[in-house]
Amino acid sequence: MSNPYGFETRCVHGRPDRAFEDGARSVSFPIYQTATFGHTFIGHGQFNYTRQDNPTRLHLEETVAALEQGVDAIAFASGMAAISAVMELFSPGDHVICGEDLYGGTTRLFNNVNIKNGVGIEYVDTTDIAKVRAAVRPETKAIYLETPTNPMMNVSDIRACAAVAKETGALLIVDNTFLSPYFQKPLLLGADVVIHSGSKFLSGHNDTISGFVVVKDQALAERVRLLGKTTGGMLAPFDSWLVMRGIKTLALRMEKAQQNALRLAKALRENPHVTAVYYPGLPEHPGHELSLRQTSGFGGMLSFRVDSRETAERVLLGVKLVTFAETLGGTESLITYPLTQTHEMVAEDIRERLGITDTLLRLSVGIEDAEDLLADLTQALEG
Repeated sequence: MSNPYGFETRCVHGRPDRAFEDGARSVSFPIYQTATFGHTFIGHGQFNYTRQDNPTRLHLEETVAALEQGVDAIAFASGMAAISAVMELFSPGDHVICGEDLYGGTTRLFNNVNIKNGVGIEYVDTTDIAKVRAAVRPETKAIYLETPTNPMMNVSDIRACAAVAKETGALLIVDNTFLSPYFQKPLLLGADVVIHSGSKFLSGHNDTISGFVVVKDQALAERVRLLGKTTGGMLAPFDSWLVMRGIKTLALRMEKAQQNALRLAKALRENPHVTAVYYPGLPEHPGHELSLRQTSGFGGMLSFRVDSRETAERVLLGVKLVTFAETLGGTESLITYPLTQTHEMVAEDIRERLGITDTLLRLSVGIEDAEDLLADLTQALEG
C-alpha cells in the first residue's frame, strides 16, 4: 500500500502496514536473536531460518523500502555484499556500463570478481550522457553509477541515464549512500535498483556494517532475495536493530550534517592552503544546478584539495576533533585520505586522471558544532 506518512514519521515508525506485528507491542522493535523458528503445522511457518527471514530484519527492510519508495528492500551484511548480490543478476557475456569515479571497493569487486566471471565492465564518465549513450551495446544489461561520486563529488543526471537504460532494456542501478533517501530518491527519478552501504548515513553511528538493495519491481526483488538467501550474506538480527535505531534520527542527522558541510565548504575555499573544494552545495560546483533539480539537499560529504602532500599529511595527523579514519556518514566527523585508504587499489593512472592524488582529502561531516569543526581544520591546515 502507499505510505500516508511523511518521511520523518516513516523513519521512526516504518511502514503502517507491517507484515509482522510484535505481540507485546514493544515501542522498540524486538531483536529476534534466534537462528531458527518453530512450526506449529506441517509446511512453512511465517518465519523459518534467520538466513532466509527474521522479524527484526523484515521490519528494517520494510522501513528502508518505505523511505526509498520501493516495493521491497533486501538487507545484507555489508554494502559490498549488497553490490555482489546485484552483480549476480548478470551472466557471462553481459555488459555493464559503470561510472568511472566509484568507491574503490566497488571497482575492486568489478575488476577482480565480475570480470573474471565473464561480465564485461566498461567505465565511463556518467556525468556526460553522450558518453553513456555511446557505450551502449546490444549486450548491455545495466548502467551502474554513484551520484554524487566517491570521492570527487561528481553529479550524474539520473533521469537522463534512466532514459538511456530504458531505451536499451537495461537496468539503472544507483548507489545512493552519500545522500540517503532523505535527500535523493533515485527510484522516483527512473532508477530500477538503489544500493546503500547502510553502515554509513542510514545507521549513522559508526557501530555496525550493513547493506541494502531496494527495487521497484516485485519480480526483480524476488530474484535479489533468492540470491541473498542462497549466498548467505544476509544481515543479522542485532545489526538490523542497530540500523533501525539509527534510521529513527536520519532526517535530523542529515539536516545537521548538511548545515555543517555547507559552512565548512564555504570557509575552506577561503583558506590559503586549500586549492579546491568539491561540494555540490556550492554554486560554482558543475553539478550544482542538476542537484537542485534531482535532490532536496546536498548532504554531508565533501572533498577538498590542498597545496601540497605535506599539507595533506599535516591535516590528517593534526586534527584533534575530526578523526582520521576510513568510512563516512556517522555522527562523528571523519577525514579520509583516498589515495591510501578508499582508493589504494585503483590503478595509479586512473587515480591521476580522476584527480585522486596525494593532495586530495575527503571529509565526512558529522553533527558537532560547526565552528568547532572549522577551528580544528583551520589549526591543522595552518600547523
